[in-house]
Amino acid sequence: MKNIATLFMFMIATSSLMAGVSASEKQALVKLYKSTNGSQWTNKWDLKKPVSTWYGIRIQNDKVVAIDLSNNNLTGELPKEIGNLTNLQQLSLFKNSISGNIPATIGNMSSLKSLNLAFNKFSGKIPATIGKATALESVEMYMNALSGDIPSELGTLKNLRTLSLFNNELTGSIPSTVYTLTSLKVLLLSSNKLSGNLSREVANLTSLENLSLFENNMNGQVPFDLEKLNHLKEMNISYNQFSGLVSRNLAQLDTLNMTMINDKGVAVVLPVKDKNSALANEE
Repeated sequence: MKNIATLFMFMIATSSLMAGVSASEKQALVKLYKSTNGSQWTNKWDLKKPVSTWYGIRIQNDKVVAIDLSNNNLTGELPKEIGNLTNLQQLSLFKNSISGNIPATIGNMSSLKSLNLAFNKFSGKIPATIGKATALESVEMYMNALSGDIPSELGTLKNLRTLSLFNNELTGSIPSTVYTLTSLKVLLLSSNKLSGNLSREVANLTSLENLSLFENNMNGQVPFDLEKLNHLKEMNISYNQFSGLVSRNLAQLDTLNMTMINDKGVAVVLPVKDKNSALANEE
């Protein structure tokens, strides 16, 4: 009787191990592999082996929770089936050569916390559906060829701490909804084609530590409200068309390093030791 019970428990354990990830998740991964020319990857997958053995895949409770295929020679396009990985918490495809549009199905990934598509060849618009992935804490899409406006739907990502979109071809102004992201610590939008002004609402970003708007077409007065950002450590607003000077109070924020254009149109760095530099007083 004891042997039967032991055998029964063994069969249950074996069945659990064999279960693996769901068919839909495996199909999504296989589609990813084929759509990005998996046979040419630096670290390839053996599709005949269990998903748990595949490079860059992390599984928890029979669910795919992380994909890290950074710097792995992925080419081709990101398939729409990627959105079927609804348990995924991390997706990193950093430093590959993936092209085409970012699929709208990215919004289906309700568990996703970290999305890194930087250093690829993505083009087209950032899909508005990204606003549905409300668990996101970090969005990194820098060093691509993305165009169009920054989607206002990003404002629904209330947990967002990092938004890094620099070195693309984004146009339009910074959406007002971005200024509602009170958890945001890093906002990097440099080297795009952004226009419009920097809203006074930037003062709502009370957690902000790093602001970079370098090399855009933004204009208007640099808002004095920036001085309310007590956690700000680094700011680069040079090579725009901002008018006027920054307030002395902003320059005196503790630990702040600024790169900006002074009254002669010259980019200058103002480390802490120079915080009393001859900047304009707010009048």
